[in-house]
Amino acid sequence: MTAGSNLKLTREKTESRLREIAAQSRGALGFAVVDLIGNEQFGLNQNSLFPQASAIKIPVLMEVYRQASLGKFSLKDSRRIQRSDMTPGSGILAELGDGTVQMSLYDLCVLMIVLSDNTATNILIDLVGMASVNETLSALGLQHTRLRRRMMDTNASARGDENLSTPGEAAQIMEILFRGEFVNRAVCDEILAILKKSKTTGVSSVLPQGTEIASKPGSIGGVTTEWALVLLKNRPYVVTVMENYGIGQDASTAIKDISRVVFDYFDRLSRATPYGAFVAPASPSVS
Repeated sequence: MTAGSNLKLTREKTESRLREIAAQSRGALGFAVVDLIGNEQFGLNQNSLFPQASAIKIPVLMEVYRQASLGKFSLKDSRRIQRSDMTPGSGILAELGDGTVQMSLYDLCVLMIVLSDNTATNILIDLVGMASVNETLSALGLQHTRLRRRMMDTNASARGDENLSTPGEAAQIMEILFRGEFVNRAVCDEILAILKKSKTTGVSSVLPQGTEIASKPGSIGGVTTEWALVLLKNRPYVVTVMENYGIGQDASTAIKDISRVVFDYFDRLSRATPYGAFVAPASPSVS
């Protein structure tokens, strides 16, 4: 028996528990978990296509920052919100007056991510162009993640023009941002700063207070998704969860349970010696 044998047993129990959680969902569920320091990975249906609901707003945010970095516009540029811009669904802008509010592109990005504002999102999609978002995704080597309609375009959704990704590609996107491999490190940090802004999500709701997380959830009828980068000290990881054909609160419960199990696993790895003993932080020296 080597030191790694018991870690393997612990890993197998974690994987078994994750699959049990997924099996309890009455819809189709997939997830991907990527260890950003070591080589640990978990997954189920990682390459299956799922509608993304508002999680697709992360690639929109990335394209806004990419084009801003090229000088096509400044994030400080202002845009007046007209009645014709207003889109129902999540957010606040659709409730405001016709032409009474003027906001910077940066503020629209924040509203898109933190409040999942659909009006802000559609303004930004129109700004950068749907084709450009998809071309950038292709350039990153992502074959399945695609922006195919504006927010709340039910006719497009009914035709099958749905915004799509897979658990594996969503995890890849979050890893790219973590490693600073999109445009440059500074741009990735700015994108992550917006994704870190406080919001309640399934993944974050079960994490210990103070755990830093960059994430975006999404939901429409029958669909629940979340892309999350959990910045656990000494053991950061990505977890993405997607469900469609969902019933009731199955997906919400599964996301919370998956998040709890994954955090417990990486938290143990972050504190353990090669033989699985937990080492308390060193006490400060007393002079």
